[in-house]
Amino acid sequence: YASAKTCIARYSTSFMEYSVLLDDHAVVVLRSPAPEETVTASFGKFISEVKSEHLSPVVLHRSKRMVLDSIGVGLIGSTTEVFEMALQHCKDMYGPDHISSVYGRRGTRLSPILAAFVNGVATHSMDFDDTWHPATHPSGAVLPAVLALSDMMPASRKPSGLDFLLAFNVGIEIQGRLMRFSNEACNIPKRFHPPTVVGPMGSAAACARLLSLDPSQCSHALAIAASLAGAPMANAATQSKPLHIGNASRLGLEAALLASRGLEASPLVLDAVAGVAGFNAFYEDYVPQSLDSPNDGHAFLLEEQDMGFKRFPAHLGMHWVADAAASVHKLLVGVGPGKFWSDQVQDILLRVPRSKYINRPFPESEHEARHSFQFNACSALLDGEVTVPEMYKMPFKLSPGYLIHKSYEVFFKEFVPSDLFSGKRTGDIEHQESKTRKETQNKGIILLLGFSVSQTFAI
Repeated sequence: YASAKTCIARYSTSFMEYSVLLDDHAVVVLRSPAPEETVTASFGKFISEVKSEHLSPVVLHRSKRMVLDSIGVGLIGSTTEVFEMALQHCKDMYGPDHISSVYGRRGTRLSPILAAFVNGVATHSMDFDDTWHPATHPSGAVLPAVLALSDMMPASRKPSGLDFLLAFNVGIEIQGRLMRFSNEACNIPKRFHPPTVVGPMGSAAACARLLSLDPSQCSHALAIAASLAGAPMANAATQSKPLHIGNASRLGLEAALLASRGLEASPLVLDAVAGVAGFNAFYEDYVPQSLDSPNDGHAFLLEEQDMGFKRFPAHLGMHWVADAAASVHKLLVGVGPGKFWSDQVQDILLRVPRSKYINRPFPESEHEARHSFQFNACSALLDGEVTVPEMYKMPFKLSPGYLIHKSYEVFFKEFVPSDLFSGKRTGDIEHQESKTRKETQNKGIILLLGFSVSQTFAI
């Protein structure tokens, strides 16, 4: 009995303390801005109220090019092993659902969610999809979801071309705005792969727009997507990296569909709430900023900054050294004054940004090769470009003593791993040097390949 009295007294005290805490939190809530004044609400309102007439001719033109490029990249990506595995998995585990089309597979249809997934995987399977700044892959996260949702909609509600482009542009805009609110997002990623953070948000926004959700539902779609976001950088240069885009596309679509059914989430996910992480769980220096109303002269980021389309099926960072090496290739294969042969090359020095996840001196797979400065420099020097068939020559191994690959063994007998060092700082770019050496009987020309903040160079 005495023990019971003590227990009751203890719990009574705890309840009183908890009541005080509840009172404090109630004060905080009362002092909080009204829901329609929050950053999250401003995003929901923008998504719901923006119209096709708010898209400028420049934005329309650029977004059409993005759609064409993304479909093309997705079609060639549908020939990859990782896409085939993802597609077969969806067929075996879930069965056919004749609604949404699949890239490169005439007659094959899946549920909208799964079609968005496999088409997203196809888009990123070669790391060939477009990119922006701050760096992400915006189209691959949005287009497959919008296509799948369009297939799902009844004939009476099928979107027009302008409605389709509006939804697509909303998805691109939301990704760009969220990344610009963080300095961390502007740097080389170390924790989260950016498309897995802003990609689901962009996909959810695009699908919410296409579904004509109200402002509150649009806000909830974003908040639901935030609960489905995030994947680590450790899976870069593996077969799992294309899954990042596939998941971003399908999970954003799923978030919008759930919101359309009335599912709710935090109305403050994009706001700063002390002690409770929202979007700043992904970017700690994220500073919330409201979106202007589309009726107040809102300018889309795509008008200010065009999209980057890739020349080569490789990580964006590879393009600078590959472009530089391709220009040197013209000299290597030429004849006459000022031209030289490959056996005259003594050293090749790559000057590139410091980034561990794309430092792959000895790639052992197709996906590692897409993230290897050394491989892409060698390919472009020998062939004048980096091609899809070149990547398909995998698997091969690059060992510290010897390069086992027929098209390279003539050119490089010694393959020296990267030397990382603190290096110089040019603007905001921290440099590393990696060195690939070919010993020749006659010491010859030294090639310096890389990029500065303002230009690509080849000497």
